[in-house]
Amino acid sequence: MTTSLVLICSNLLEVRSFEQPIMNSAPQLLSDPFLQLPTETTVNVVWFTEFAGTEHKVFYGKNFEQSAIATTTKLSRTREDQDSKLNENPYQQPTPRNIWRHEATVRDLKKGDRLSYRITSTTEDQQTVTSREFTLASKPPAGTPLKILLTSDHQLKPMTAANLQKVVETIGRVDAVFFAGDMVDVPDRASEWFDDSRGCAFFPCLQGRGSYELTKNDTKRTYTGGEIIQHAPLFSTIGNHEVMGRYAHSDSLDGEFDDAVPRAIAKARLKDASNRTVKDHSFNTDTYEEIFTLPKSESGGKTYYALSFGDIRLVVLYATNTWRSPRLDGKSKGKYREREQDLNRPENWGYGQHIFEAIAPGSPQYDWLQQELNSPEFQQAKFKIVMLHHPPHSLGGNIVPAYTDPVQSIERHEDGTIKAVRYEYPQDADYLIRDVVPLLEAANVQLVFYGHSHLWNRFVSSSGTHYLETSNVGNSYGAHVGENKRPVPVGYQEDYAAIEDPNGREPIMPTIAPFSDDNGKLMPYIASNDITVFSIFDTASSLITSYAFDTREPNSKVVKFDEFQLK
Repeated sequence: MTTSLVLICSNLLEVRSFEQPIMNSAPQLLSDPFLQLPTETTVNVVWFTEFAGTEHKVFYGKNFEQSAIATTTKLSRTREDQDSKLNENPYQQPTPRNIWRHEATVRDLKKGDRLSYRITSTTEDQQTVTSREFTLASKPPAGTPLKILLTSDHQLKPMTAANLQKVVETIGRVDAVFFAGDMVDVPDRASEWFDDSRGCAFFPCLQGRGSYELTKNDTKRTYTGGEIIQHAPLFSTIGNHEVMGRYAHSDSLDGEFDDAVPRAIAKARLKDASNRTVKDHSFNTDTYEEIFTLPKSESGGKTYYALSFGDIRLVVLYATNTWRSPRLDGKSKGKYREREQDLNRPENWGYGQHIFEAIAPGSPQYDWLQQELNSPEFQQAKFKIVMLHHPPHSLGGNIVPAYTDPVQSIERHEDGTIKAVRYEYPQDADYLIRDVVPLLEAANVQLVFYGHSHLWNRFVSSSGTHYLETSNVGNSYGAHVGENKRPVPVGYQEDYAAIEDPNGREPIMPTIAPFSDDNGKLMPYIASNDITVFSIFDTASSLITSYAFDTREPNSKVVKFDEFQLK
């Protein structure tokens, strides 16, 4: 088997080949099957292998007498590099890794049926591997009681496997997963999706096949994650960790991930501005979009969309920007300034914390959102939920600066050389708060669900719209209250909020069992690297319940600490 090796030389992409040994052991599935895009009579089953194979099938129904043949495609950008966590890592630079995706559509499903299924893949030398048995169902009609897992920001973080294991132990089988972005850390690094040696890759953790050893208080406990998406469809939104930067412009995948530039800059630099070339010189979500089969909108494709699922109308927005460091020492490609070493090398600029997909009035996404909120499907739904990655309200660090286009200013020395490149983010131009939130609240959206800052906190508007950030799944970056201030610039034109929610909302105290800080004061948030949180929406009771598990006490029970009702 031949694999290509990518080398970076003077920003030119050179492809070489080397020989890998042909597989001579029993074939393996790279993932269990998982469910995608259910309709009233169908559901798609997806899985991955490291061989193209000759035949891939789903068998389902009583005694597995029915079958469906899968279509096979190859992921186009999955790679490994020197920072990949593999048991044996031969890679010294970004190198393509061959991964094939198989997708079969199970048809003629009847309302209310839940059928057993399993998948088989056959290699080129006619060896066959078969999965265990799981269950599938078509899209539930209105009136069906459902339990939905609300989660985000897994990113192979230390508590993710424990979190998902406790979901299954506490709730049992859920009916869907709503995932508010940041699934892995570097989206083109294949092992982060499938087989990271730390035991906490994305698919293993959501399929109960993980093996993450967590040490707390000198006690080791291995967590496997939860068998979830083999039985329940996953609907996701794009976070900043689903977006790769400029392709082959760095000698590492981490460097490439951090190297996103705005589309407009890429187009201005290019003579041949084909869509592929512009993506390669700016940013892309190709691996994310190739992995998942999701509903589509006419203007946004998989990147923003809406669907009905039982009594829920779920509206998914593409609202995220590239993450930049808040440091002001001139050594980082930052939110507020460029690195000093890059001042006269604009090809290396990061252009601040720029937005990936426009959502301001007049943009295709904003126009689509207006149409969706006025659609019969949305207006007639019992539960109206909007999911996005970037927080409208939060005590976390990533809500600052405002969600708006960076305003660049360049200061020069007398000889014309650049002295500083700075970026401002006018608070009154925050597209989410100024433009999107008023639309959602006027349309009687009951829940806005998001992640990004790796904590749990929630808010409610005067009109009754709930805002829930339940991303304390892996590790937390803290809640900025009291003396824990955000690193924000001083002496800039804008006044950047160092503490609390910069958009003026007071967090809601958990209704059942709030946690206390070291001084015994009750906290309206959970921002812990020991306590992990998950939330469940039960449509039968209209309740959203949040649960916490203290990993320092592995034999302790999961605690129900907050609950509120969608009306």
